[in-house]
Amino acid sequence: MSKIMAVNAGSSSLKFKLFEMPEEKVICSGIADRIGHEDAIFAIKPAGKEKNETICSIPDHAVAVEMLLEALIDEGIVSSLDEIKGVGHRIVQGGAYFSHSEIFDKKVEEKIESLIPLAPLHNGAHLIGYRAFRDALPNVKNVAVFDTAFHQTMEPEDYMYACPYEYYEKYAVRRYGAHGTSHLYLSQKAEAYLKEGSKRRVISCHIGSGASLCAIKDGKCVATSMGLTPLAGVMMGTRTGDIDGSVMPYLVKQTGKDAETIYQEFNKKSGLLGISGVSNDTRDIEKAASEGNERAILATKMFARRVADYIGQYFVRLGGCDLIVFSAGIGENSEYFRKKILEQCSEALGLVIDQELNNVTIKGKEGLISTSESKIPVVVIPTDEEVMIARDVVSLVKPK
Repeated sequence: MSKIMAVNAGSSSLKFKLFEMPEEKVICSGIADRIGHEDAIFAIKPAGKEKNETICSIPDHAVAVEMLLEALIDEGIVSSLDEIKGVGHRIVQGGAYFSHSEIFDKKVEEKIESLIPLAPLHNGAHLIGYRAFRDALPNVKNVAVFDTAFHQTMEPEDYMYACPYEYYEKYAVRRYGAHGTSHLYLSQKAEAYLKEGSKRRVISCHIGSGASLCAIKDGKCVATSMGLTPLAGVMMGTRTGDIDGSVMPYLVKQTGKDAETIYQEFNKKSGLLGISGVSNDTRDIEKAASEGNERAILATKMFARRVADYIGQYFVRLGGCDLIVFSAGIGENSEYFRKKILEQCSEALGLVIDQELNNVTIKGKEGLISTSESKIPVVVIPTDEEVMIARDVVSLVKPK
């Protein structure tokens, strides 16, 4: 048995889970949030116990890691930090360099750093988290687990953009996708729902505040909705999703704002938030829509239509579909939005949803939400990116 830490570092946060492997038992989980603020939050929850939450100053990620390691001892989760045999880090952007996870070394670190322009909100923060753990646990190996790795099986006609080819050659402009660790996990879990003799064509819908879809055939990614960065694809909580490229220069001219300001608005002030004017949280939007808020109703319709459009596109790309999977925050917990999305697809794809099953398959529950009459089974599978990270750490580090 080995204790493996799975880490997801953001610009102002550090999420973590500690596993007992290979049993895949969660020993504890938690988060350091609002890092860099005086009123930051540190929370840790040992398995089977209440969450312990503290509001305090957390100046940087190094301090957050120190607090985490101290809490592991103080809470009696480990008797010694030597019990931790590996640390896995979620890395959003691996570019074309990485088709699988890698043990961190100087070259891996440098390549991840070189890709910061492709994931400015993520890669830099991931490296800060890695360096904090490297310094705090110098004898423990760290593993980089890439969101983009699963998508490296796409063919050029799926990942290339129709801009001058030199931009691909010189600047690596192409589709990379994201959420690959989640889509890989979902594709593996989907095997239990595929009928014997099927062509193993799966459309995976990772729909949270950030959202992406993936067309999967024989366990491999064929196409995915996010692009050069996580801004592309379907409409999201605060991101535009696909948008006409000419909108950017047009708005720069019309508003007098610079391109960077507009770009940040596309990332942080658009999507469900931008259209509804209410929130990026689907629960708030659903409530506002039920009260007759026209912009919230429009946001709901747009979101459902955009996701349904990609489901239809991937049905064609795969030459059919043997299973549709819903996952992540909205996909796992919003029966309302699942219903709205599937209504857009039902006539064309012959989907028949069991509304009672749809209503109760929430809050971590897994299972079919379609009836036996449905031409394509539809299933909800809670994702688990952290366990995939832990598995890759064990595979590469081979702890004794």
